[in-house]
Amino acid sequence: MRKFLKILILTFLGAVTITSCSDDSDGIPGWPWNDNSTEKPDEPDVAEAKPRYIWIDAAANFPDYANSKENIAKDMEKIKAAGFTDIIVDVRPTTGDVLFNTNVVDQVKRMDVWGNSGYSYYERTETWDYLQAFIEEARIQGLKVNASINTFVGGYLCPYNLGHDGVLFRDESKKGWASVANLADGLTNTMDLLDDETDYGAKFFNPANDDVQNFVLQLLADLAKYDLDGIILDRCRYDDYGLESDFSDISKQKFEEYIGETVANFPADIMAPGTDEIPSDQPVYFKKWLEFRAKVIHDFIVKAREKVKSVNNNIKFGVYVGAWYSTYYTSGVNWASPKYNTSAYYPKWATSDYKNYGYADHLDYIFLGAYASVNNIYGSGEWTMEGFCKNGRELLQGDVPFAGGPDIGNSTGWTDGGQSAKIPDTIDACISNSDGFFAFDLCHVKKYDYWNAFKTGFDKYLESIEE
Repeated sequence: MRKFLKILILTFLGAVTITSCSDDSDGIPGWPWNDNSTEKPDEPDVAEAKPRYIWIDAAANFPDYANSKENIAKDMEKIKAAGFTDIIVDVRPTTGDVLFNTNVVDQVKRMDVWGNSGYSYYERTETWDYLQAFIEEARIQGLKVNASINTFVGGYLCPYNLGHDGVLFRDESKKGWASVANLADGLTNTMDLLDDETDYGAKFFNPANDDVQNFVLQLLADLAKYDLDGIILDRCRYDDYGLESDFSDISKQKFEEYIGETVANFPADIMAPGTDEIPSDQPVYFKKWLEFRAKVIHDFIVKAREKVKSVNNNIKFGVYVGAWYSTYYTSGVNWASPKYNTSAYYPKWATSDYKNYGYADHLDYIFLGAYASVNNIYGSGEWTMEGFCKNGRELLQGDVPFAGGPDIGNSTGWTDGGQSAKIPDTIDACISNSDGFFAFDLCHVKKYDYWNAFKTGFDKYLESIEE
């Protein structure tokens, strides 16, 4: 069960990092409160048009951009022509190293990619500022620029014996920062799980560790020095091990301080070893522990916002989350409004105080991954794109604008391309039921030549708001 969940989570809970795509083809309005748009006379009024974002995953697009400003310039022009208004540039992939200027951690020098010659590393040999290159070329096109980081990651273990990267692998003194999993055979630091057939993927930090939080806050302070419209946190959550994470001594101590009691039988009084789903017979602290984890993430969101705003108050602060709220508690995240009474709808896992740690009211915007299959675009409830966005409206209670969007490369039915006819429907289903639209990921737009499909969908949307 845990292996199945890990595969599912690795696919959906953030940017997919080992997907590689190649390009086989040869003032835009922002959120309603933005006052620095470059409105064109032949475009709809800025107050009416909703923003349209394209995500640019670091690993998936690395071979195209790591050493080529020319490719960046070419694709910014295509993005603008297709009707997108914003780019979201991933500048901290799951290795935990970065693609912007900072002295806090190393620069990305290589990324594992799937290419024509198979699975291998692609090396970055250029030294120019990766993020700044995107900013400059996007500004030429009148595009807004948002930077995203993978938040609580510190390393990446590649499959197939390729190797590993990141501070958790380089610096043994940081092992205590890594997540500790409550596995069936005992509490295990995830840096001791190095089987590249089963334990590959991102190595997470423990979000409750103060040193980890300060490390990430320093990164955000440096990122906020750039000329950005927004900063977005991805993977601002607990480990891919879900309910099995984090059971470190630090988390135990902080939990006991939170509840004002000593947990005599740890971790069994919280969760039996190996628990990866709601137990039928819940231990005494089970739901309180879930509440505590949500508080950890909530409190970090508050700190992260304050850090960004302290450097540049004009930068919008937001997050990406999966829209599947009913199961997102396994990641330790309550992205809803605190006005949404979670326990009234999910009493099996939410306490009456769980709602207090909804963090929507601390955001300027939020991105909901409406990652349904190609045959589940319209509908109600979770696991349809339309339903994800409608649910998001209820969950967020008007606290924050949100953009819903599809994964057009990894979700069921999308993996082999050939879905141009469905792209306009995904735009309609999401943008009609949210405050914007985003698509993951640019590499798939390029690989499957969806440029015209997006232009068709966006033109149809723009025409509809002119009527």
